[in-house]
Amino acid sequence: MDWFNVIIMAIGLAADCCAVSAVQGLNQGRWHPRALLMAGIFGLFHMGMPVVGFYAGSLFVNFVRLYAPWIALVLLSLLGGKMIWESFHENPEKEKCANWHVSNLLLLAIATSIDVLATGLLFVPYPDWLYPSVVTIGAITACFSLGGYLVGVFVGRLRLKMEIVGGLVLIGLGIKICLEGCL
Repeated sequence: MDWFNVIIMAIGLAADCCAVSAVQGLNQGRWHPRALLMAGIFGLFHMGMPVVGFYAGSLFVNFVRLYAPWIALVLLSLLGGKMIWESFHENPEKEKCANWHVSNLLLLAIATSIDVLATGLLFVPYPDWLYPSVVTIGAITACFSLGGYLVGVFVGRLRLKMEIVGGLVLIGLGIKICLEGCL
């Protein structure tokens, strides 16, 4: 284990959070302070899951590895479907982006980090690397999430019906995770 591998792994693990954050930015179309909360939640989940995986052992991780793609598919498809449905059913009382509720952010964090659980097993032979690595993983995930959000805001200023695009991206991300996990 070395820092190069930890950083490359962290970047790879952060990609899903970056994509989900970009969807939030697309929907919002402007800066929202809750983007910091979202990035923090994503970073914390990406820090915590490898620790849980490390301590849970191979039996639990094998179970999660078996079902993680399906869990991510269901959660992301439900959230994406909800976004698409809301795009066709205007509600003047709702904020432009209703997905800022902590419960929605937690669901997104779970969906994007459940596969990170298995990375905890990588640290079993290198227990001294666990905590420095998860801090690095969490920080990179938070930065990528915030960066993805800002890119989404920039693109979202085009004022297109981005809830549909965002919903399709989430569903596509769920399908991608499921296909990668099942093949």
